[in-house]
Amino acid sequence: MRLRQIEIFHAVYANGSISAAARALNVSQPAVSKVLRHTESQLGIKLFDLVRGRLVPTDEAHTLFREVDEVFHRVSSLQLTARNLRNSGAGHLRVGIVPSLGLEVLPEVIARFRATNPEVTFDIKTIHHSDVLRSLYERECDIAFGYDPPVHPRLTTRKLASAKLVVIAPKGTFAASRSHLTVADIREMDLIGVSSSGPIGDIVAAAHAVAQIDFREVASVDTYYIAAALVRHGSGVAIVDEFTARAMASADVELFPLTPELTFGVHAAWLEDRPLSKLALKLVDLMKATLRKGAEM
Repeated sequence: MRLRQIEIFHAVYANGSISAAARALNVSQPAVSKVLRHTESQLGIKLFDLVRGRLVPTDEAHTLFREVDEVFHRVSSLQLTARNLRNSGAGHLRVGIVPSLGLEVLPEVIARFRATNPEVTFDIKTIHHSDVLRSLYERECDIAFGYDPPVHPRLTTRKLASAKLVVIAPKGTFAASRSHLTVADIREMDLIGVSSSGPIGDIVAAAHAVAQIDFREVASVDTYYIAAALVRHGSGVAIVDEFTARAMASADVELFPLTPELTFGVHAAWLEDRPLSKLALKLVDLMKATLRKGAEM
């Protein structure tokens, strides 16, 4: 199958009709029908049956689609990479950032950076731990900031700081004399759980296992700032990273360090075969200084 045939077949299968596929591809219906008929003739199999006015994929089409869908997405990735290459420039930085660092830390870093480099522009994308390598590989970003990034032979990482997990709770939940909490201290509390994978989720899961405690989880979310927002509205307590806790702080919420400490690393990551520009390295240094400053507060 040629790429055009793959594109047509994928569009018809995904949209359910020739007319919808033609609209999605911005081509005429006869053009779609012609390519589809030619593909069936070339392959020697029927791909769709007309049932009550609708195109229904055959068993062979279902099998073929699994392979075609993978190729289609790889071609889309190639096109995205080419577009990002075209849009890149010496005075433009593309940054990937995990959500919790994007709430307060990165905005401060960007403001400080632009104070001395006003001509530099930014493209900032929120990414998750599992997206780091893909985002760099597809050139969605030149550099990614996250927590303990995955080990990969193409990935270069630089540790910028160590950070902690903390408990956040509605004001008055714990005695005023408490300055620290253990994981066991929240066993009887309504807990807002964070169902994220990645290093922080692993650390929290390990702490739960060590404590050998079954927690009363009243809600599960996939981002820490949503957990913090639920705490702020009185729905329970949560274990979150210190950056989210500080960014979501309010008069109605208290923050408690954990003992023993649960720590993780904050890293910058980029592809080994795509060294950072001087501007990007300057951004990394500024991110490191800002993180260290926050740790001292």
